[in-house]
Amino acid sequence: MTFANKRFAIVGAGLMGRLLSLSLAKRGAKVELFDKGDARGNESAARVAAAMLAPLAESAITEDSVVRMGVYSLPRWKALIEELSSPVFFQQDGTLILWHRQDAAEAERFTSHLDKNSLHNSQLSPPRRLNAQELLDFEPSVAERFTQGLYLPNEGQLDNRQLLDALLSELDTLGVSCHWNTELDPEALRNDSGYHCILDCRGNGAKDAWSSHTNNIRSLRGVRGEVIRLYAPEVKLRRPTRLIHPRYPIYIAPKENDVYVVGATEIESEDLSPMSVRSAMELLSAVYTVHSGFAESRILEMATQCRPTLKNNLPEVLIKKEKGLTDLILINGLYRHGFMISPAVLDATIELLESGQSNTALELGLSVTNLIHEAGVCA
Repeated sequence: MTFANKRFAIVGAGLMGRLLSLSLAKRGAKVELFDKGDARGNESAARVAAAMLAPLAESAITEDSVVRMGVYSLPRWKALIEELSSPVFFQQDGTLILWHRQDAAEAERFTSHLDKNSLHNSQLSPPRRLNAQELLDFEPSVAERFTQGLYLPNEGQLDNRQLLDALLSELDTLGVSCHWNTELDPEALRNDSGYHCILDCRGNGAKDAWSSHTNNIRSLRGVRGEVIRLYAPEVKLRRPTRLIHPRYPIYIAPKENDVYVVGATEIESEDLSPMSVRSAMELLSAVYTVHSGFAESRILEMATQCRPTLKNNLPEVLIKKEKGLTDLILINGLYRHGFMISPAVLDATIELLESGQSNTALELGLSVTNLIHEAGVCA
């Protein structure tokens, strides 16, 4: 199916909304993008994220389908970024795992999980154990405090804020009509027969839509995350680093210009109030144990946001087709893996729009549900 001159409405201009708008506009579609927030995406979970692309590291705590989506998405991210006119920081130099001596048993359990998962999925590069000399070669800035580590090859990261800005610039170039500070229910657009299809990418804003289905099995909730951005010119970490700790395993994601994104907390709460003193103290004390240079770093920002999460912590695509109404596709539940898996969800959605089915979704285990059980999607 060709998208040329077909009209699409996309509600929600976070990561998925912008990626889909760009992909459709490049295919010749006429796209209107609506968001209740501003153009910078200040109300989006994507703006707060660390944007790490780490399927092997995440395999210790998530389902195999999410891992497969993450593996698929790594080369897709590289291709997507290369197509943008504005530069976006992208790195694929692996992930470093560290631990203190008292946490060696926890580290061994974590390593065993990754060993098993890499054997189960041949697309995952197996973790590599580092001795003191190898750690010095990989990450000399932490070698004084740690004598061993774990290296996860091929994992990556990108700069989430640069990406959101670059996508916005591209949408403007392609003539996508963006309606900022405009809150609306996608259902209200379904009576407009001028749209070929409507896509709901609102994240937590779509709670009512996802909770209205049978037995509430698709209820949507927010999971609070807290992130600190630091300016630390004395710290020279080369790649994302994770510290194993029994209570607050943290990540440190180095961005350009000596900026580091630090986070760990995952709280079953939809509270969007400022970061707690406890969280701030735990994160800052933990990063100091990784590198003493963080003591003189400057706190640029303490941010909180809630990540949209379904009951099974997995992403899902819902398709609504009803006689007399414009077709509606709902995309949600990317949880803490939004950047890691979004290219896979993007490609699957485009395939659904093109032909009514998606081999990508089938191969990767992305759940696609037709609520009306009719053949075809937006055909």
